[in-house]
Amino acid sequence: MTNGHDDQIVVALRAAARNLAQRQGIRDLEETLHQIVASAVETIPGVDAGSLSMTEQGRIDTRHPTSDAIGKLDHTQSELGEGPCISAIEDPPESGVVLAQDLAGTDADRWPRFAPHAVEAGYRALLSIHLATDGSLRAALNLYSATPNAFDDHSRVFAGLFGVQAGLLLYGAHQAHHLRRAVDNRDLIGRAKGILAERFGVDDDAAFQMLVKSSQDTNLKLTAVAQWLTESTGTSAARSGHDPS
Repeated sequence: MTNGHDDQIVVALRAAARNLAQRQGIRDLEETLHQIVASAVETIPGVDAGSLSMTEQGRIDTRHPTSDAIGKLDHTQSELGEGPCISAIEDPPESGVVLAQDLAGTDADRWPRFAPHAVEAGYRALLSIHLATDGSLRAALNLYSATPNAFDDHSRVFAGLFGVQAGLLLYGAHQAHHLRRAVDNRDLIGRAKGILAERFGVDDDAAFQMLVKSSQDTNLKLTAVAQWLTESTGTSAARSGHDPS
């Protein structure tokens, strides 16, 4: 590698990772996703636009595209079931990097249904990087260029490194998101058990069993039953002028 240009890229990459790690957004999944895309587009040479593709429960969604056109192209890949983004998520190579250097030329036959859509939208090259997370979440960082052969060896190496950093950040944010939701659900169920214990004169275990039985009988999630109970109790208390606490 040559010195000056590469050094600048390394500095930019480190700054981007540091910027992501320092933001409070790491505790907020959507903010973290937005920053991953913005930092990648700004940092990696040759990139004109970007997005994230994520799949949970078998469905691939586009997150934080830098333009409506990019969002549409990602959606087209999902509908067609082919494209670099799909390959990076469902069948990534060992490097995690899927590269299309010219969708109007040498790479047109690799994704014959998607390639014409990308070219028509003005994008000739596409670099998709698999983001290693956990089994319940698979994702890819998608980097578009209007110029064919825009991604040289340096771009691919730094995109791969960025993908490692971004994958770790995404994993952390995803875990924090679910942890926060678990804590919120626990607090919600705790409030619901307290309401039942006071209303029916039962202990904590019996109140929980009442919630479980109600969940089974209504075919609703336990948290949905707890939410309904706390909200209806709060509404009744407000109407009667009493504080439910």
